[in-house]
Parts: sequence; C-alpha cells; structure tokens
Amino acid sequence: EQTNLTFYGATTVAIITLEVFAGMGINGFIVSVICISWVKKKTLNSNEKILLVMGCSRFWYFCISWVYYFLSIIYPKYLYVQPTLPLVDGVKSFFNFSNLWVSACLCIFYCIKIANFRNSFFIYLKARIDRMVPWLLLGSVLFSLVFSIIVYSAMDKALCKNLNFTSQGRFWKANIRMDEYFFPIYFLTGFLFAISFVAVIFSALLLLFSLWRHKRNMQTNSMKDLSMDAHIKAMKSILSFLVMYSIHFLIVVLNLIYSLRSQNHVMFLIYVFMYAFPGVHSLSVIFSNPKLEKILLRILSCGNFKFCMK
Repeated sequence: EQTNLTFYGATTVAIITLEVFAGMGINGFIVSVICISWVKKKTLNSNEKILLVMGCSRFWYFCISWVYYFLSIIYPKYLYVQPTLPLVDGVKSFFNFSNLWVSACLCIFYCIKIANFRNSFFIYLKARIDRMVPWLLLGSVLFSLVFSIIVYSAMDKALCKNLNFTSQGRFWKANIRMDEYFFPIYFLTGFLFAISFVAVIFSALLLLFSLWRHKRNMQTNSMKDLSMDAHIKAMKSILSFLVMYSIHFLIVVLNLIYSLRSQNHVMFLIYVFMYAFPGVHSLSVIFSNPKLEKILLRILSCGNFKFCMK
C-alpha cells in the first residue's frame, strides 16, 4: 500500500510539474516579448499592458502553486507549519485572483474595443477604455492583495488554534471548526469567481451579437468588410476563452467542495485541470495575437531547422 502511495505521489508530481513548467514557459514568452517591445518603443498599448500583467501573474502563480503542491505531497511537515502555510497560501491566492480578474479585464477590453453599439454608455466606454485600463489593472491587483491578506489571516488563526495534525499532514484533516475559518473564505472565493464568470459571459455574448449584426448588415448591403477577418478571429479567441473559463469555473467549484475531503484521486483531476487552464488560455492568446504568433512561429521554425541540421 505504501508503494502504491509513493508511486501515486510521484506520478501526480510529475504530471503537475510538466503542466507547470509548460505554463511558465508560455507565459514567460509573452512577458519577454512585451518587455522587449516596451524597451524598443518606450510605450505599451492597452492590450499589451493587460497581457503583461496577466503573463506575470500567471508565471508567478505557476511558481508558487508548484511549490505548494510539491511540499504538500512530498514534504507536508515542512508546509503545514507557521508561517509557511499562511504565507504560501496567501501569495498563491494573490496571484490566482490577479490572474482571474486580469483575464476578465482582457475579455471586457476586447468586447468594448471590437463590438459596435450605438448606446451612449457603450460609446462613452469605447472612447475612454484606453485610459481606464491602467486603473482596472491597478484595481485588480489591489483587490487581489486585500483578498490574499484575508486568506493569510484566516490560515494564521486556524493554524494558531490547532496544532494536532494527522500523520499524513493534511491541513483539512485537522481537528478544527472549518465553518469558523474557511467556509466564509470559500463562499467569498466562489462569489468572486462567479462575478468574473458573469462578466466573461456577458462580454462574449455582446461580442457575438455585434458580430452577427455586422455580418447581417454586410450581407444585406452586398459588401465585404476587411475588418471581418480580425473581428471573427477575436470572436474565436473570446469564445475559446469562454469555453475554457466555463470548465475552469466548474473545476473551481469542485475544488471548493472536495478540498475539505480526503478523495485524493478527485483532487488530482481537479489540480490537473486547474493548472492546465492558465497555460492553454495563454497559448490561445498567443495565436490570436499576430505579433506574438509571428515571433513564436519564427522561434519554432529556427528550432526545427537546427534540430534537422543536427
């Protein structure tokens, strides 16, 4: 039984590690390209600002999450102590929610920039969205910081008042009142994820309706619009993100349900999907951005050429 547990732990760590390092490489690529462009142009447009913050938050989220998961599986006794657990969990929550809200900001930005509506409020937002982006990003970071402080405080209090851990080192198996410490945080986490999920759905539906109306007008007038290709490509990016975000939201809900239980196999599947989402979405962002896609394909083509030469 101990051998099977060891094999299971090694397998889960190996799979999660592959996902984490792939995600770090993808988001590191986005950050590197945008930083190089920033140095050359001395400025960044709104889309690049959002991608830069998103790439940084996801890169560090992968780093902290991998450390958290690695210690919880291999060396739990070094994790479930003060101040390691509250600090790691607080930092992880900060980057997780930064990633969450910045991703939602990216969808909203695409919607306002691309969609066309005659509503006065929408026109107002369209004219000022570039000025609003830095404040949206700052608000997302500050909001995530506040939430991470709440998580740190709850973990610290729970750990201070409970020192009787089980031999397996699982924090949720400790003899504490979970409703007193974690249920409010879990409720707040689900609520915040639900708000961002609604924002993504609303933005995608508005963009879908704008595309459908624009296409219908072009067909009625027997005209061809050169912006249709870009419009459709952006829409595909939004819809792909909507599908992935929906799956991610479901996984988050399952994580909130099963994280207090001892069903390791279920938690393993949850972790696999949770760590896959940031990397896969960042990859779709790369292929929806002509500049990032061109640089990535150039790097891959050079790598294939060198490999063939060897």
